[in-house]
Amino acid sequence: MLFKNIAAPDKYEQRREIVFILLAGLFIGTLAMLNILGITRLIDLSFSLFGLEVPFRVFIGVLPYPITFLCTDIISEFYGRRRATYVVWVGFVLNLWVIFIMWIGGLLPPVPEFSAETGLPEPGTSEHVFYQLRRYTFSATSASMIAYLTAQFVDVHVFHYLKTISKGKMLWLRNNGSTLTSQLVDSLSVVFITFYFTNAIVVPEGVTTSKFLLILILSNYIFKITAALVDTFPFYLSVRLLTPFLNIDSIKDYRQKK
Repeated sequence: MLFKNIAAPDKYEQRREIVFILLAGLFIGTLAMLNILGITRLIDLSFSLFGLEVPFRVFIGVLPYPITFLCTDIISEFYGRRRATYVVWVGFVLNLWVIFIMWIGGLLPPVPEFSAETGLPEPGTSEHVFYQLRRYTFSATSASMIAYLTAQFVDVHVFHYLKTISKGKMLWLRNNGSTLTSQLVDSLSVVFITFYFTNAIVVPEGVTTSKFLLILILSNYIFKITAALVDTFPFYLSVRLLTPFLNIDSIKDYRQKK
C-alpha cells in the first residue's frame, strides 16, 4: 500500500487531538453565540436582601461567556500556553468573520427602506429584525473584540504565572486567579467601550449614567466570578479524568512536538 510505511498515530496522540478539537470547538461556538446575542436583551435579575433592593442587570451575551475561560484554562493546563494563545487568536478572527457576514448581508438586495428616525426598516418585518440584530452585533462585537483579546491574554498570562510560582500545584489558584483577574478586565472594558464608543447602551430614565454603568459592571463581574468559582469543580474533574485519558506523563514531549 502507498502509505504502509507511515506509522499509525499513537492512540494517546489521537485522543489529545480529539479533545483539543472538542475544547476549541466549544470555545469558538460559544464565542460566536455570545457575540451574536450580545446586547440584544438586558436581563433584570434584581433582588431584595434584608429589605434592600439590589440591582442586578446583565446582557444575555454574558451568560455563556464563562465557558470560554474554562476552555482556555483546560487547554492551557494540558496543551500549553502556545496552543491556548492560538485558540484565542482564532476566536478573534471569528469575531471579524461575524462582522463581515453581518455587513455584507445588509448590503445584498433587496435593500429595504430605512426610517429616518430609527435608521431601521419598518417594525414587524423580517428586515427590521435582521438590521436591528446587525446593529447590535456590530456594537457588541466591536466592543467585545478589544475586551475579549485583552481579557483572554490576561487569563492565559496569569494562569501560567500562577502555575509557575505554585510549581504546578494548587489547580484552584491558577484556575480562579486567572479567571477572576481577566473577568474584571473584561467587565470594565466591554461596558465602557460599548457605551462610549458604540452608543449601544441606553440608560433608563430616572437613573444617572454613572450609576447605571456601575450597576452593569458590578453585575457582570459578580456573575462572572460566581461562574468562575462554580467552574472550579468541572475544571478539577476535567483534569482528573483527562490526565490518565491523555497520558499526562508524556504530554511534555507532546507539547514540544506541537
